[in-house]
Amino acid sequence: MSEITWPHLAAAQQPEWPDAVALQQVHETLLALPPLVFAGECDELTIKLGEAALGNAFVLMGGDCAETFAANTADSIRARLKTVLQMAIVLTYGASLPVVKIGRIAGQYGKPRSSGMETIDGVSLPSYRGDAVNGLAFTPESRIPDPKRLVDVYHASAAALNLVRAFTQGGYADLRQVHAWNQDFVSESTPGKRYEEMAGEIDRALSFMTAIGADPEEFRRVDFYASHEALLLDYEKPLTRIDSRTGNPYDVSGHFVWIGERTRELDGAHIDFAAKISNPIGVKVGPKTTPADVLALLERLNPNRIPGRLMLITRMGAGNIRDVLPGIIETVKNTDHPVLWVCDPMHGNTREAASGHKTRLFEDVLDEVRGFFEVHAQMGTHPGGIHIELTGDDVTECLGGISGVSEDDLPFRYETACDPRLNRIQSLDLAFQVAEMLGTRRT
Repeated sequence: MSEITWPHLAAAQQPEWPDAVALQQVHETLLALPPLVFAGECDELTIKLGEAALGNAFVLMGGDCAETFAANTADSIRARLKTVLQMAIVLTYGASLPVVKIGRIAGQYGKPRSSGMETIDGVSLPSYRGDAVNGLAFTPESRIPDPKRLVDVYHASAAALNLVRAFTQGGYADLRQVHAWNQDFVSESTPGKRYEEMAGEIDRALSFMTAIGADPEEFRRVDFYASHEALLLDYEKPLTRIDSRTGNPYDVSGHFVWIGERTRELDGAHIDFAAKISNPIGVKVGPKTTPADVLALLERLNPNRIPGRLMLITRMGAGNIRDVLPGIIETVKNTDHPVLWVCDPMHGNTREAASGHKTRLFEDVLDEVRGFFEVHAQMGTHPGGIHIELTGDDVTECLGGISGVSEDDLPFRYETACDPRLNRIQSLDLAFQVAEMLGTRRT
């Protein structure tokens, strides 16, 4: 395949690679590697997201804030996958609505930063930008950007995708496993007990269907898609390929990629990149976004009005969403753009605890989701999904919820490489509450 030519546009949040020769070698290596996903899979996801945009499905996107090479293990991947699958079962059963399952996985190794430098005890070093760029350890050697890490990202992502496909297609995701997913999970917690009751009802329904001779393939496997922020263009561009079927370019690093709040300049390189690829894409929309900004993004990123092509991921903060979102939705309603609205209740609700830990209150996360649903009910539009930073482990990073994490608990299992994530109990609790919101809306 010949390399795609890209315009020389300003690109925010890119590392200052110290070795141009090494970067070029990495570029050539990535260009020669096989695709991680296939164009046909991306097209299938676009169709499913189109159903969500039309109000006939709901999107659940969840996973790590920032993946790390050290945590790219079978146990960690299985725990995250299991958490998302449990949440999806709760949402599907509670709302009687198909759930499109997307992981923040197999590519979420880069992170934008508010400052290029980090200072600790009077020592200033380059900020950690994710394992794709440099190391988390606060040493001069660790913090030097190394483009060879981009090749490591590719191989780590390939391993993760291979395992996810094995789990989701090889029997682990069989609906008959709904009890097994909970055995070492949260069965003693309130959400866990609710889940067990629901699993029992699903078992009875499956037994009835088996008795009458029905055994659909959908009971034995699930479609699970990989997503990440298209932040590091030195990784995304060489992994963009021309599809032999259609002649269109696809970013084969993941099924779905999004452009963040810090990199969505209309005349910048990230939006230009997103406009050219044929994957389904998302754009983060914060509290300072104007209706005019959104209209310009719609015209640039989805001029053909393809349902499922473009997801607007709102990340307003619990205190802003009820005031800001209605004007944006009203403006979009006056167009013929088929927008898929998804709520990211994590990034607008970050605060610093007295201990200095970055954290989030579960109640703020839940309140932003409630505000998202309230606004869509008011506007007569479909709340199409949620985008959650979560882990399958019992971390103590976000405060509150039924798990009862307090500020005193933060140091015990504060394991994130960047932003705080919901633990598995908090994630399941949130799923039950969102299912109730969806169920109420559909009755």
